[in-house]
Amino acid sequence: MDNYLRVQDILRKLNIDAILISNGNNMRYISGFAGETGYVYISHSRHAIITDFRYTIQAETEAEGYEVITIGNGGYPESLNELLSADRVSRLGFEAKDMLYADYQELKEKLNLAELVPVAHEITAMRRIKTPKELEYIKKAEAIGDKVFSEILDYIKPGMTELEVAARIEYLLKVHGGQGLSFPAIVASGINSSMPHAVPSYKKIEKGDFVTMDFGCVYEGYCSDMTRTIVIGKASDRQKEIYNLVLKAQLAALDFIKAGYKGKEVDKVARDIIYGAGYEGCFGHGLGHSVGLNVHENPRLSMLEEDIIEAGMTETVEPGIYIKGFGGVRIEDLVVVTEDGCINFTKSDKRLIEL
Repeated sequence: MDNYLRVQDILRKLNIDAILISNGNNMRYISGFAGETGYVYISHSRHAIITDFRYTIQAETEAEGYEVITIGNGGYPESLNELLSADRVSRLGFEAKDMLYADYQELKEKLNLAELVPVAHEITAMRRIKTPKELEYIKKAEAIGDKVFSEILDYIKPGMTELEVAARIEYLLKVHGGQGLSFPAIVASGINSSMPHAVPSYKKIEKGDFVTMDFGCVYEGYCSDMTRTIVIGKASDRQKEIYNLVLKAQLAALDFIKAGYKGKEVDKVARDIIYGAGYEGCFGHGLGHSVGLNVHENPRLSMLEEDIIEAGMTETVEPGIYIKGFGGVRIEDLVVVTEDGCINFTKSDKRLIEL
């Protein structure tokens, strides 16, 4: 079924006449249009892209079967009012979690309709279960990450800054086919590795440091995400203990995950191992998240996630232990959930690597 037809089903469910889609990832998912500016408009009888002159040709190329409307001097309100009148729209839905308040105010003041209706997660939720083509793109993006990890191991040397290593990772991701970055690469060494989302700094990498590298790229619009932690030089006994505990927790969660469990049930498997070993309070984030057009999607694997994990969903599995003043370890793979387990897209070695 074409995605706009699925959206029309949502219109009937929500009792609205049309919807204005403003979330860039949702626009791309529904129509194929990946431009930075515009709206996807879908009513019961029409599906259109509304954008400005800079993106008209792109929209015509990418959004097959969609009417493409280029705004004039009257801006989006003028073009929208013409559509609303033609389609006799009284109740227009909008993505409440994505539209800027200023844009909402302008539409509220200038559109000729009875009601702007906030729509929550219904459009975004369409993206949860990935198609075979989406999974191929995600798998390819993750394979690029694996290649970069193998090459960065030959590059890292004591005395380099975290920024140097992060820049090299980002360069290699693009050299090997990434169209962009899923997020700025994280490279955290020594005590900085105790911060799960540390920003690469001028700190020099030293012998004895944990080095955590978390990175991903975009391939055909779809993201990858992986993390590996290594040691520069010989690992201490404490470093080995912490690393092996995180790995044990991750392997247990990977063995457990399958369709039908709540996200919090999967999280609990890894968390119980880490907490049971005396590290309660050192694993403060969720076990994982879905990945697609956005690097952080729902459902999550977390202590609070009540949603069921279904076959065809992608999830990261990334337990960690972070100790202030000492350092931290995170190991992250990206999997697609199946009815009886999962398929792991991340192939990089998970044994403790000592450089």
